[in-house]
Amino acid sequence: MPDRKEILEVAGRSVPVSHPDKVYFPQTGHTKLDLVRYYLSVAGGALRGAAGRPMVLKRYVNGAEGEPFFQKRAPSSRPDWIETVELSFPSGRTAEEVVVQDAAGLAWVVNLGCIDLNPHPVRAEDLDHPDELRVDLDPVPGVDWAQIIRVALVAREVLADFGLTGWPKTSGSRGMHVYARIEPRWTFSEVRRAAVALAREVERRAPQDATSRWWKEERHGVFVDYNQNAKDRTIASAYSVRPTPDARVSTPLTWDEVPDCRPEVFTIDTVPERFALQGDVGAGIDAAAGSLGPLLELAARDEAAGLPDAPWPPHFVKQEGEQPRVQPSKRRPPAASPAAPPPAGRRRSSMPLIEVARAATRAEAMAGLDRWKQRHPEAWSRLEPADVLVDSMRGRSSTWTRIRLNLRNVAEDERPPQEPLEVDYDPWARGG
Repeated sequence: MPDRKEILEVAGRSVPVSHPDKVYFPQTGHTKLDLVRYYLSVAGGALRGAAGRPMVLKRYVNGAEGEPFFQKRAPSSRPDWIETVELSFPSGRTAEEVVVQDAAGLAWVVNLGCIDLNPHPVRAEDLDHPDELRVDLDPVPGVDWAQIIRVALVAREVLADFGLTGWPKTSGSRGMHVYARIEPRWTFSEVRRAAVALAREVERRAPQDATSRWWKEERHGVFVDYNQNAKDRTIASAYSVRPTPDARVSTPLTWDEVPDCRPEVFTIDTVPERFALQGDVGAGIDAAAGSLGPLLELAARDEAAGLPDAPWPPHFVKQEGEQPRVQPSKRRPPAASPAAPPPAGRRRSSMPLIEVARAATRAEAMAGLDRWKQRHPEAWSRLEPADVLVDSMRGRSSTWTRIRLNLRNVAEDERPPQEPLEVDYDPWARGG
């Protein structure tokens, strides 16, 4: 018996939804068809964030609890009304990516298993000049929501002081996003340079709450992730459902709502009603495009004061002016003076890091961490949440998970040594 399909009439087009009853969120019971209908109910807002932009397809074909894979190239089997545009990437590769233009396009990509929408910060008609500056506030483990709110308000203040209007939204995960529309006059490198300057200014104004440090072992509080503005990086856009157990939504807010907002309030069930009552509270963003000039002037002042470029994502070639792209715990010490003993020729760790697992899935990595805990309960009891570094590593078409532990809070003579990894997955050998 053939699999059932539901045919939806959307924006004058027939869009088939395959396996409409497939459960995508086991804890809430929401199906693929529920997800499609959600996006159609908020299409005006979702399209404001995603329409006309090339999009990476992040596909959860087994639902929110399954492992996603990234598909940059548009499927060869697609309706003739689905538009594409060719992008080039830092690797030198190119790909025809999907460009959603209407609600039918939304329904079509969701049917492919896209739970959230991941557009690039450029329009299809100008792929070299972003029209968004994206401020991604990413808390380290253990940071409470009130601290994230404080940093978001500082980010708003910094943007305003440098001539830009910030538009806040929950990330739908652990943090917040603040977007600013900019005139499409600057390159990706210039936009990222402005984002670095902004992140450092936020850190200067809120040093206890915010950090611009790229390396996880150096971070505290809320990381202002400037590298989300590098080319080929994407963030879940407005009204995206996120793959969380409760199907949370990345929801635009007014600044008056921000101090008292709670991220768990905004879900696949509650946001459509909010949208019906209030409309899209971020509707004015397109009319608020500003200049990057003042932030670039701040960047120039930082550089004149001796601040180097901040580290880039690992898949970029080393950039001119970039500081060493080596995590602090693995950096070589400065050259010894003539009076000092010669170095031993091995790297010295500024942070006592050990690696526990490299796994194809987060579940496998966490199971490896559980085994490590059982062997070293005393050391585990001394670790703070920020000492457990769980990294989602992005390969060419999928993600894998790495877990490291910072043993800085464990007495030196009680620190467990580096042992064979609990899970030793090699993503490069398998095409990661």
